[in-house]
Amino acid sequence: MRQSVYFTVGHYRETYTAHGATTSAMHASMSKPINVIATRLNAAVLASVLVFCQGCSVNPATGERQLTLVSENAEIQMGREADPQIVATMGLVSDQGLQNYVNQIGQRMAALSERPDLPWSFKVVDDPIVNAFALPGGFIYLSRGILAHFTSEAQMASVLGHEIGHVTARHSVEQMSRAQLAQVGLIAGTILAPDLQNVFGAAGGALGLLFLKFGRDDERQSDDLGLRYMVRAGYDPRPMPDVFAMLSRVTAAAGGGGTPEWLSTHPDPENREERITAAINQLNENFDNQIVNRNEYLDRLDGMVYGANPRNGYFRENLFLHPDLTFQITFPAGWQTANQTQAVLAGSPEQDAIIQLTVVPDAGTPNAAAQAFFTQEGITGSGGATSINGLSAVAGDFQATTQQGELAGGVVFVRHGNNVFQILGYAGSQNWSQRRNSVQTSLTSFARLTDSEALNVQPNRLDVVTTDRGMTLRAFATEYPSVVSVEELALINQMNVNDVLPAGTKVKRVVQ
Repeated sequence: MRQSVYFTVGHYRETYTAHGATTSAMHASMSKPINVIATRLNAAVLASVLVFCQGCSVNPATGERQLTLVSENAEIQMGREADPQIVATMGLVSDQGLQNYVNQIGQRMAALSERPDLPWSFKVVDDPIVNAFALPGGFIYLSRGILAHFTSEAQMASVLGHEIGHVTARHSVEQMSRAQLAQVGLIAGTILAPDLQNVFGAAGGALGLLFLKFGRDDERQSDDLGLRYMVRAGYDPRPMPDVFAMLSRVTAAAGGGGTPEWLSTHPDPENREERITAAINQLNENFDNQIVNRNEYLDRLDGMVYGANPRNGYFRENLFLHPDLTFQITFPAGWQTANQTQAVLAGSPEQDAIIQLTVVPDAGTPNAAAQAFFTQEGITGSGGATSINGLSAVAGDFQATTQQGELAGGVVFVRHGNNVFQILGYAGSQNWSQRRNSVQTSLTSFARLTDSEALNVQPNRLDVVTTDRGMTLRAFATEYPSVVSVEELALINQMNVNDVLPAGTKVKRVVQ
């Protein structure tokens, strides 16, 4: 949790689902938000559209006729509106040098695409999950998790090219257009009509983000376009198949319990490595002098946070600790928990109750935050001044009328440091009496964090080491210890544990 939005219970907000699904146990049931644009076409409009589509435009990147009911201006506007929400939701890696590096490479490749005049943007989001995604209009994001698994600039360029391909081929726009023709309620082609259980599955109402999945044909097309763009930009394309091999290894390392986020949203076509390798061979070019930039790329990663960053908060079983914001809170034992950029969440095992902690922006005081909450349309209830573990607070019960039914719950607004925190717990009215005691115990457990060990915890980071002599990766792990297993070292270096590293080889390890 780094920053938060004020959660509105009284109104269900439709969400624009845009390309990505979560993978780890924490991410699997907790996702993130973007606004939706919903469009319905009546029968007369459908008839005219079908006539119009007999002359659908030819996409300049693919050379194929394409159904596009969304104009380029509308496509760009959707991306522009969604981009700040992505940034606020996921956060950006603070290393401006790394941000500039990725953006410069992306801009250079996009300028060589068939849609160079889009407002292209390339950003690194502060997410440990292996992921990359694109929004309509040219807004592209790589996670620091996927950067940690690349071994060269050429590999990164292959994924940037792939995501550029989704934009130039207008895959999202095509799906939106088909959704309109089918009179689907949401433009992204995913219908959200959650009851309380589904609200929990989407991470609690306004925090829900269900990403759009591309089809395998789209993936093959974007692979081909990614190959085209990296070759145009002067990169050696031969590292591209290694990216797909890496993603498969990440999947295998998860033990079947999850896949890299990029594979969750970009379904893997059959024989992907072999197909791209064959496509590279068919180019019949000598790439020996083309760009790979292995060492330069690894130097860029040196010192980057690896894995979850505990400075943004972390769990010890059901106890959540936040060293930067210096607070702790205890959630009910056995509840599923998740730490997101904008909220900390917990859900009951039966998925019939939720607890959510956020920061109320510009609240000023607990009383002001409580007044704004209880005066929302659809909410009845009131709060009273109190003290929670020595902190000034306002607490109360509420009932809420939503499109999905009646909710009941409790809420606490507590001031700590320069922030006012909202701790909200609720369930369906019929279940509230069974959940009230455990929820209230959690709401009133908010307290200052004073444990010096927790306050001083630091994230793990990548450390790039240059070997002074030949050795196996296993021997390297012994001589240069890491806080992760040698198998994980092999994964992020795209090696096997018994591979021999020649003297002068740069190798990633993970240190505290």
